[in-house]
Amino acid sequence: MCPASSVRPAGASLPPSPSREVATLGGGCFWCTEAVFSELEGVESVMPGYSGGTVPSPSYEEVCDGETGHAEVVQVVFDPRVISYEDLLRIFFTVHDPTTPNRQGNDTGTQYRSIILCHSPEQRASAERIMKEVEREQIWDAPLVTQVEPFMAFFPAEEYHRNYYRRNPGQGYCRAIIAPKVAKFRKHHFQRLKRSVTNP
Repeated sequence: MCPASSVRPAGASLPPSPSREVATLGGGCFWCTEAVFSELEGVESVMPGYSGGTVPSPSYEEVCDGETGHAEVVQVVFDPRVISYEDLLRIFFTVHDPTTPNRQGNDTGTQYRSIILCHSPEQRASAERIMKEVEREQIWDAPLVTQVEPFMAFFPAEEYHRNYYRRNPGQGYCRAIIAPKVAKFRKHHFQRLKRSVTNP
């Protein structure tokens, strides 16, 4: 969904501490993926943004036009002592459809592609291993089309995109698309949720 233009503030997400790791994942609209990953125990921050393209500091409108090569992604800072990178990926493959190229439901375009941007050789090995696991277990009826690429750069999305679902629960897209996805996620991953979610 491409709403009205807004000016994106300068700045980038803060780097993790030595005991934290970063995952950069794209699974369709970042409003959806941010809403899901922010509820996981062990996840300390989730920042929506753009990655995987060729144009520095793209705007949302430029990304929506499909000319920059970027995907909508979330950059997740997490504590691997609480949740592993591989478990994040297992959840990632259940909260979006990784079999539809450049599409998630009615959202179409290269910015909605399924993509894992790896910050290290270890993350790439984990991604390849989990993808084989997902295909072996036949979680999806069709082959995975998720791209696995080295992480190069991340550009935070405009401020109005951040915590979008939490701040706009009554908005049409949130009610029709995000709310059902979050409800399904909570049901299937209840044991992984933060206490603030399970005990509101």
